[in-house]
Amino acid sequence: MIDSPVGALSKERAVRDYLRSTLVRIGLILLIVGSGPMMFIYVAAGLGLWPDPNPNPIGPALLAFFTFWPSILCILAGVVRAWWRQRSAHRTPGPPPPS
Repeated sequence: MIDSPVGALSKERAVRDYLRSTLVRIGLILLIVGSGPMMFIYVAAGLGLWPDPNPNPIGPALLAFFTFWPSILCILAGVVRAWWRQRSAHRTPGPPPPS
C-alpha cells in the first residue's frame, strides 16, 4: 500500500501538532530523563562497557519507576487534547438551533 504525498503531509502535520502540545513534551522529557539512565546502564553492560556485566542499578531503577507512568499519562493526555483541538478546528458548523 502506497501512501499519497497529501496523506504523508497531513500525517506530518498531525505529528507536529501533537509534539507542540505541552503535555506531550513534558511526558517525553519525563520518559527520557526518568528511564534514560537505567537504559544506558543496561545497554552499556550488554555491550561490555559497564564494569558489572549484571548490573542492579537501584537509583536509576527507582527514578524510572516513579517517572514512567506519569510520563505515559502526560503523553496520553497531550495526545487526546491535541486530537480534540484538531477535531474541533476541522468541524464545520452545523445549522443554527431553532429558536
